[in-house]
Order: sequence, then C-alpha cells, then structure tokens
Amino acid sequence: MTAADFFRAGDKALADHGEGHVNHRKPTTDADLDKLQHESFNYFLYEANASNGLVIDKTAPDWPASIAATGLALAAYPVGVERGYMSRAAAAERTLITLRFFWNSPQDPEPDATGYKGFYYHFLDMHTGRRARQCELSTVDSTFLLAGALAARLYFDADSSDEREIRSLADALYRRADWQWAQDGGATVTHGWTPESGFLEYRWEGYDEALLLYVLGLGSPTHPLPETSYSAWCSTYEWKRIYGQEYLYAGSLFTHQLSHVWIDFRGIQDAFMRDKGIDYFENSRRATYVQQQYAIENPLQFEAYGRDCWGISASEGPGPGTRRINGIERTFFDYVARGVPYGPDDGTIAPWAVVASLPFAPEIALPMLGYCIHEAKLTEPNPYGFKASFNQTFPGEGDTPLGWVSPWHFGLHQGPVVLMIENYRTGLLWHLMRQCPYLISGLRRAGFSGSWV
Repeated sequence: MTAADFFRAGDKALADHGEGHVNHRKPTTDADLDKLQHESFNYFLYEANASNGLVIDKTAPDWPASIAATGLALAAYPVGVERGYMSRAAAAERTLITLRFFWNSPQDPEPDATGYKGFYYHFLDMHTGRRARQCELSTVDSTFLLAGALAARLYFDADSSDEREIRSLADALYRRADWQWAQDGGATVTHGWTPESGFLEYRWEGYDEALLLYVLGLGSPTHPLPETSYSAWCSTYEWKRIYGQEYLYAGSLFTHQLSHVWIDFRGIQDAFMRDKGIDYFENSRRATYVQQQYAIENPLQFEAYGRDCWGISASEGPGPGTRRINGIERTFFDYVARGVPYGPDDGTIAPWAVVASLPFAPEIALPMLGYCIHEAKLTEPNPYGFKASFNQTFPGEGDTPLGWVSPWHFGLHQGPVVLMIENYRTGLLWHLMRQCPYLISGLRRAGFSGSWV
C-alpha cells in the first residue's frame, strides 16, 4: 500500500478568486494546518531508508538522499512525538540509526566516501550511503544536518541507554566538523569541496541561509571559525529599499527562512541589525511583504499572481525552455532559486515557502494557504501535503486550470513546512535550540545580544 493510500485530502468548496472580485475565500483553519503538517511529516517516515536513516531528496525514481533533508528529519522527529505522529521510542530509534550511520560512515578524501573533515556530501546513495552524482562536499547542507543532530541532542534527554547515545553521537558529530579547514585560508567560508578539484570557487558571501552556518561554525569548541569570518560575511550585505520596505536584501524567499527554522531571532541583534534598529526576524517579515507586493504588482504579467497568490523561492519549474504563450515569448526554468524583484521569475509559485513564512507574517500567509488548499487544491490527492510548486502561466496536462504542477515532493521543502508550522504554533524547535550552548556561544561570538542570548 502506498503513502497515497493512507492520506487523501477531503473535498473542499471552490471559491471565487482574483483581484477585483468579491472575496469568498475559505480561510485556513487549525484543522488545515494540522492536516498539512501531518501529511508533510509523513514524508520523513515513508521516504527514508529505515536501515541508515537517510531521507530521499526528491520523490523521483532512483533519486539520492539529501543530507539537508536528513537533518530536517532529525529536527522534525520531536515534532512528530509531540503531535502524536510517532512514539518517542520510534523517534529515538530512527534518530539513533541516523546518527550511528553518519558517525561510522567513511570520512576520508576518497571520491566515494560519505564525508571528509566532519562535513558530508550533498547527495548520498540511499542504500550505500556513499557520495552520489559526483556532488560536492557541502558546507551549508552539512550545517543543516548538524543542526538537526543538535536538536535531537536537546530533545532526547532521558536517562536511557538509547537517548544517552543520541546525545553522545550528536555532540561528537558536531565537534568533528573542521570549520577552519572549510575557509581554505580565506576570510569567509567556501561553499564546498570535491576530491577531484579541491575547494569550490564560491564562498558564502551576501545575506543568505549561511547565517546558521556562521553561527554554528563560530560556536564550535574544537575547530571554530574566527570572529573575523562573521564580520567579513556581514561586510558583503546589501541593504535595499523595495516596495517601501527597507531590509537586508536576498531575492529568494528561502534565504530569509532556513536559518530561522532553528534560531528564534526575535529580540536579538548583531552589530549590523543594531545599527538598522531591527532584528533578523523583522527583516524576514519585511522580505515576506516584498514578496506579496511583487505578486500584486506582477511586472511580468504572469497568471494568478496577486494578493493571495505569491511565494517565489528555490523550487522546481516547468523548464528549461522557451514557449510563446498569448503572444509573449516566455523563458521557463527547471530547479532554480527564483527571486524578487530582480528574478529569475517564470511564473512559478512555491507554496512550501509561504508556509515557512507563517511565523513572520501569518496575516498574509494564511490567506495564501487558504487559496492553495481550498481553491487550487494543491494537497489533493498528494500523500505529503503540497507538491513543490505550480505555474499557471505554463499550460498543464489536460484541462487543469492550475497549469503546470510539479509531480514531486522534496525533503528540503517538507522540513520547513513541518517545523515552521510548529514554530508558529508552539515555538518547539526555537525553545529547544535556546538551550544549545554551542548555538549561544556562536551567537555571542557573532556579536548578538539581547533577550535570551
């Protein structure tokens, strides 16, 4: 029996949609969020290898595991326990299997290893756990994996042998990462490394999801980043005014979210944010409003964009290729980090990124989710909540009014849905990570002060 047999969306009323129409939209309810969170969580139950804990990157045939998705799974299991989706014993067992795999997997410079210097390859074979597709050793994806391990370390606090081992392994995995090596002699951190070519030419510069990377790197008790690395990163920031919002710019919505999955930035500031008089949480709220306003302005005149249909982020699209639609030559992309207002933008909307904005701006995120659930019916008949993305400008198969809809689910999308719904409702992961001494040390070394730091 497939996961789709277990989970089917119920019938929902279709409401009128569009700017200028009377809005009879059915609002998002607590029951909707319950269902979406539960279905999204099930990705981590059914799309994982129970023998090693690896979580598949994408629900396509013969696809590899993603270490970032696996880290999100480790952070999501406590939510599953608290919400009654799985027992504590089952969650501890899955967590322990995962941490044992990463601790015991090959850590060497050979091209088919699992990792090196405490970091791991972006994609791993679901069965062998070895490097897949000649990918890079990824510093940021390793960060998400280690953050998930630290969340497990904090949640599983019982005096049982299994939970003691979880804490021990999570601690050891974090301590093994050599953040100084990942600088490759520079001020900032590199994106990664391959055994064939050495370090990648790109570095984590400009505001993005590397905020969590620098904080955890600074907090390491064994191979910490120097404090100068954080100031070097901040020196590459861009402060902009867009649609009346002044904020620290990053075009793609996920860059304003992923670090916030683990860290509650409300009321804490580094030197940059003290100078601007806001915090990173408020910055993400402003970025969310920029996203909505861009959809309202709709400068490229894509179908469906509007007040309650927005959310441009890293997602799969109907491309690559060009197509003439209604007399306009359009370029469409595959998986790319779409952004506003400078692009790339091809009409593709990512509902998962709107869910991940819930803590920042529920007043505009909930109506968009109501549209996705009740009108666009983007949870039907999917087994794991929302599909990754849709594009109403690009013609879909058959007579569907939705246009193109991604046929896949992605672990990197499912995790923020589960965790940001929970942070919006209870702050579970935020409260856990506030107890992490490494995180607090990293924040302080980065110059954060205020509130709980």
